[in-house]
Amino acid sequence: MAIRTSLDSSDALREIYARIEHRNQGERDFLQAVDEVLSCLGPLVAKHPEYLEDKLIDRICEPERQVIFRVPWVDDQGVVHVNRGFRIQFNSALGPYKGGLRFHPTVTLDTVKFLSFEQMFKNALTGMPIGAGKGGSDFDPKGRSEHEVMRFCQSFMTELHRHLGEYTDVPAGDIGVGEREIGYLFGQYKRMTNRYEAGVLTGKGLDWSGSRVRKEATGYGCVYFAAEMLAARGEALEGRTCVVSGSGNVAIYTIEKLQQLGAKVVACSDSGGRVYDPDGIDLELLKDLKEVRRRRVSEYVERRPRADYKAGASVWEVPCEVAFPCATQNELNAADAERLIANGVVAVAEGANMPCTPDAIRAFKRAGVSFGPGKAANAGGVATSALEMQQNASRDRWSFAKTDERLQDIMRNIHRRCREAAEEFGAPDDYVLGANIAGFRKVARATRALGIV
Repeated sequence: MAIRTSLDSSDALREIYARIEHRNQGERDFLQAVDEVLSCLGPLVAKHPEYLEDKLIDRICEPERQVIFRVPWVDDQGVVHVNRGFRIQFNSALGPYKGGLRFHPTVTLDTVKFLSFEQMFKNALTGMPIGAGKGGSDFDPKGRSEHEVMRFCQSFMTELHRHLGEYTDVPAGDIGVGEREIGYLFGQYKRMTNRYEAGVLTGKGLDWSGSRVRKEATGYGCVYFAAEMLAARGEALEGRTCVVSGSGNVAIYTIEKLQQLGAKVVACSDSGGRVYDPDGIDLELLKDLKEVRRRRVSEYVERRPRADYKAGASVWEVPCEVAFPCATQNELNAADAERLIANGVVAVAEGANMPCTPDAIRAFKRAGVSFGPGKAANAGGVATSALEMQQNASRDRWSFAKTDERLQDIMRNIHRRCREAAEEFGAPDDYVLGANIAGFRKVARATRALGIV
């Protein structure tokens, strides 16, 4: 079924979308991401028709390279499994391909394609010299032993290593790929290449060339962006009631930074259900459950008698003033948005990639809710990955405070770029328009400058 597009402002853009849709039939997530970007470009191409020349938009919307490969591995019982691996090298006009690896049973070509497309504009907004890529596998690390995860990672990297390099493609982590998996991947890369090429992977451990703040960066950055959005309307995060979906790395450090800035987080979730704690989420307990013992959030209520757990429920039913969708794509729909609006939400910042559906985003805009799209609000992770690459290249190690300060500066500048682009085209509060125009324009300028390649 075709995804609805809102390209009425430009016949040329509508024709471009039709070509992309025909070429990528059935890839719903990718087409949704393309639709969001192209639906914002009408004012830009009206002002700069040169962006329609030489199929520039078609070229930007087509990956430079798509790698698909099998990943055979052996479990602890000696049974052979075969998973599928992906790496989409979408655009290198601004620098080497840069973006995470996701290990999750739902990963398909469509998944990594939409993620790498979003990554292209996100990376451009950071102002760092990095292109865009994304990858992963339909392997599920949950319930697997340490040795099974290691064997899978080694098999995955045995094939992928030939496509990587600090000046070619630099992966990081994503859902299902944390410091443990990055370690196994880096060890196999070193083994296959006979090089200690620290800059080829980011998200490494601090004992072996990693960067401080990298673990916290996506969550912290999302909160910094939300704070900037509120400041633009003369408000602050301090004292606000917040909810955060998810309980993985992004969610945990979103909660941590919110609490540091004086906000109260009352709900979080995992794939099983949501926890509501009227006294505020106990961060140390949550970290123990998710980072140390790798347990479900349902166990949270065993040690917090006033907390409530509801299986199969989402956090969006919990009243809040600021919402942070930090779990996965399309997790917050129009009905969720209307419920949040009715309960008084004033700002939403996407910590995950494309977690809000198009109908939800339109509802937030109609209601005057400040909305930070993922390609802007969650860019802190990749920005700090680029800082890790910088430290690796100079054989240096920065303090936590210095790295966090750089992250804050980057997020402020992303907010400024989005707001200035939106103001330029007559919509100062539309961060979706601003992010898409600012990100696209930077990639387009570089692509044109390099010729038809």
